[in-house]
Amino acid sequence: MRPAVTDLDTGQGPPTAIPLRHFLVALAFLAAGMGLWVIRLNPTPQRVAPPLAVVHAVVVGWVCLTILGAMTQFVPVWSGVRLHSTRLARLQLPLVAGGVVGIVAGFWSTTLWLVPAGGVLAGLGLWLFSYNIWRTLPPRGDRDVTETHFAVALAFLSAVPAVGLALGAGFLDPAVLDSLPPRDRLVSAHATMAVFGAILPTVFGALYQLAVMFAGTSLDERDRRFQRVETAVYPLGVGVLAAGRLLDSDPVARVGGALVLVGVAAFTVVLGRVLRRRTIETTPTLARYGVVAVALACWVVLTVPAWVGGDATAATARYGGPGGAALLLFGAVAVVVVGSLYHVIPFLVWLERYSDLLGYEPVPMVEDLFDHRLARADFWLVVAGTGLVAGADLRWVPGTVFTGGVVLLLTGFLLVAANMGLVVHRDASRPDRGAVDAD
Repeated sequence: MRPAVTDLDTGQGPPTAIPLRHFLVALAFLAAGMGLWVIRLNPTPQRVAPPLAVVHAVVVGWVCLTILGAMTQFVPVWSGVRLHSTRLARLQLPLVAGGVVGIVAGFWSTTLWLVPAGGVLAGLGLWLFSYNIWRTLPPRGDRDVTETHFAVALAFLSAVPAVGLALGAGFLDPAVLDSLPPRDRLVSAHATMAVFGAILPTVFGALYQLAVMFAGTSLDERDRRFQRVETAVYPLGVGVLAAGRLLDSDPVARVGGALVLVGVAAFTVVLGRVLRRRTIETTPTLARYGVVAVALACWVVLTVPAWVGGDATAATARYGGPGGAALLLFGAVAVVVVGSLYHVIPFLVWLERYSDLLGYEPVPMVEDLFDHRLARADFWLVVAGTGLVAGADLRWVPGTVFTGGVVLLLTGFLLVAANMGLVVHRDASRPDRGAVDAD
């Protein structure tokens, strides 16, 4: 049984500099990746998938690095144990960040030897992280629902770099792939395990606690029934879906896809019910969690025809039905990451700068550390940008509007980075700033 959120001992976590550096470097990758996407767009663009350089900058450089920083901070605190190794936690950031730089540079410049070179660094960093958190998690029988989801994510995250390294090595010597399935199947399985196996379970596991905390409520028995359904079918569905795509077996992929859809739908019901019962005034974080619930529900509706009634192994259906990729990656994953950052970064800064002053002099609230006007602006920019990109993919709006959607997303994410950067900068500019920069 885990302690209540208000009873958590934040002293169990690593030095705050470790997660903060992850978050700030991740935001830099986000801005760079979205900027590269805008540069690559044609003056009159058609609806096209982002370049591989952009995908890796945003998904690995931003989302995964944010997850690394958040899980390194959250797991020890939530599980009430010490992080297995602070040294490994410090090492994972330069390895993954350096690897992503190599991968992105290789794809962008078509200097393809940089891709496997960067992949080696990034893979090593991800494996060190997975080992460190795995050793930190409680034994299997003692895990709660959040820790169980994190364990599932770590299992898939451990497999993702291996497939990526095989794909990267194939750029240097195509004979490397002769004994493996064709490249397109490997890419599809790689993407499936990364997004649905590593990222979404982390999001689900975190939101089972964070949404409840920010809504000021708790899960009731009906919520827990849906939660048990999601926990049982979702990880199995991801494994079956990845296997079906690797084997190019549409029947197998359809079964896996159906299970994934059931799991996502069950989680969405829980999230929606929790937010509907909120007893706390809506915050920037809570508002974004509401967008996540809507985006996931729409993603399920749009993906059912593509995965159950269509070809679940098709490259065009890799992340869902038409419009599904934007809703999943920007409307759900990106929005929940941003929403969480609006609490986590100010909280870490407040913890180091103001917690010791509590009771001795007036101190600000966590929510007072960031600019709420910027928060509202980036919220609507990201929501509007996601809607335009998804609408262009659905052909509900002209294809030329696609550029506008990407630009809105870039602008919104730049505002997020600026807002969070100001939080850290204001603290760092104080002579008595505490230990934010201390290890």
